Amino acid sequence: MPANKSAAKKTAPSHDTPAAPVTEAPVKAEPNYAEASAFKSHGFERVIDHLEQEVQELYALDNVPWIIGYSGGKDSTAVLQLIWSAIEKLPAEQYRKPIHVISTDTLVENPIVSAWVANSLEVMRKAAEAKGLPFKPHRLTPAVEDSFWVNLLGKGYPAPRHKFRWCTERLKIRPSNGFITDVVTKNGEAILLLGARKSESNARAKVMKRNAQYRVRDRLSPSATLAGCLIYTPVEAWTNDDVWFYLMQRKNPWGYNNRDLLGMYAGASADGECPLVVDDSTPSCGDSRFGCWVCTLVEKDKSMTAMVQNDAEMEWMQPLLELRNLIDFREDSFAKDRITGETREVHTKREAFQSPVGEALGKFLTRVSGRTIDDLVRDRDWERYLRDFRRLNTGNVQINMPMTKAGTKTNGKHDMIPDLSVSADDWREIRGPYVQEARECWLRALLTAQMAVRRLGPDDVKNIELITFPELEEIRRIWVVDKRELEDRLPVIYQDVVGEPYPGRQLDDNLVLGQDEMRELTEICGTDSLHYQLTRDLLGMTIQQRNSARRSGVFDQIEKTLKRSFYDNEEDALQRARQMASQKNPSSKKSATGVSSDSSDPSQLTI
Repeated sequence: MPANKSAAKKTAPSHDTPAAPVTEAPVKAEPNYAEASAFKSHGFERVIDHLEQEVQELYALDNVPWIIGYSGGKDSTAVLQLIWSAIEKLPAEQYRKPIHVISTDTLVENPIVSAWVANSLEVMRKAAEAKGLPFKPHRLTPAVEDSFWVNLLGKGYPAPRHKFRWCTERLKIRPSNGFITDVVTKNGEAILLLGARKSESNARAKVMKRNAQYRVRDRLSPSATLAGCLIYTPVEAWTNDDVWFYLMQRKNPWGYNNRDLLGMYAGASADGECPLVVDDSTPSCGDSRFGCWVCTLVEKDKSMTAMVQNDAEMEWMQPLLELRNLIDFREDSFAKDRITGETREVHTKREAFQSPVGEALGKFLTRVSGRTIDDLVRDRDWERYLRDFRRLNTGNVQINMPMTKAGTKTNGKHDMIPDLSVSADDWREIRGPYVQEARECWLRALLTAQMAVRRLGPDDVKNIELITFPELEEIRRIWVVDKRELEDRLPVIYQDVVGEPYPGRQLDDNLVLGQDEMRELTEICGTDSLHYQLTRDLLGMTIQQRNSARRSGVFDQIEKTLKRSFYDNEEDALQRARQMASQKNPSSKKSATGVSSDSSDPSQLTI
């Protein structure tokens, strides 16, 4: 806090004697934005005073509402604290517009972080109301149909990966953008405050520098994706250590403890240590990040792994790690021991399949593949048995034709042509969604992990919901109605794992068949799973259409259903696809009738 008490009084910012501007070091050709503290030239107190005055002036300039993105992490906490401290010093009559604080909960956040943020928002709300401040916290969540488990368990989307990153848009972007768009629609404009910093990476610094060229007013950049939205990044010049120094030097104004936040970062770092930062030579512990505990876009959940390894009180999260390692599509890897330097194999995948969480999935894979888990993991061949050989929406079979570099280039990049040295019999299919039994095993694994966490965890997670009831209801609807899986297995799995009757309502008798009927159909079809699926789909379609007044499109549905399951078996489908894909090969004079490409990648052919 400023040494002069008068500086803390609620007075309007002075326009007669503005604080000296804070200048940044000259930009080099390839700048390293992390090399110098933002407080180095003018001192900590002066820089903070200048930023608070800047915030006050921007806030008083117009009636455009502000929106602060708050994740509970250090950067967003620093921004919110800076804004709160500045606004709190203004007289109450100048609180002319709201300051929305939005936090997006993906519903698969690290449970520790999720609880931290939820409690912080509640404390923040009470503090703002008590002081009459214009801060309005909001916890945003994805729509039920967009949630992680509805898409993975319900629709069968495979685990997210860099070429199929379906999660970010649904879980994070849509909730926040929807809120921001609503504010812009009602007010014509909005100002979004973010904790982005140039020192996070050179790539981030270049983007921020490029956006700064289009600033319509001092420090405000137009959003490239949100119409009517301006971006304000008050701590853009701060280093990682600047953020921590500020949070440790200035008390949290809404009553939370910043040292607890520091402890969370320490617990999520690999070595469990977070030294006191006293000079430029002291390493920082703030580089670790929290996020979704199910994330498969990274090779390993380092933060949760470190929490479990470094704190005996966090061992209750081990079932979550096992489930996350099951979902991960990668094979086991190798790691170097930090003490001995020896390279050892990391058996996370094997261990996950052998755990109580992954037991059902392991048995399923062993049965359908006829191979051991060790063989499947070693050959990185286990995921193909979890996924359908047909695509989700079309039911088509998609083949990946091997490509090789051509002798020509376009825009400096090699053109790609089919690799004729690879036989069509060796072309790999592109697998589709998770099959029914795999999805049922995923649900069983998730509920098993939930029960284990409730049993092993502290009192505040005794009623934790890894999956919400509305998500379970939507998954059930997708299985029975959209996928016509008339067995209605979700209530059975729920009662088997949880030990209690499923709390959902009884489905309409017109949507399902009895267990006796489904058992009889299974006996009739025997091991012919495609025949079983085809018959069940046609029965489901008949049930759905029976009480429908309009039956338009029914013949198209029947045709699509027949095309999806007319094959003798999976091998027959793949053989047909490879044969037809080979006809698409430019070197062949045969017709490519029946073959199409549903991708911009010429190597991917579909029948």
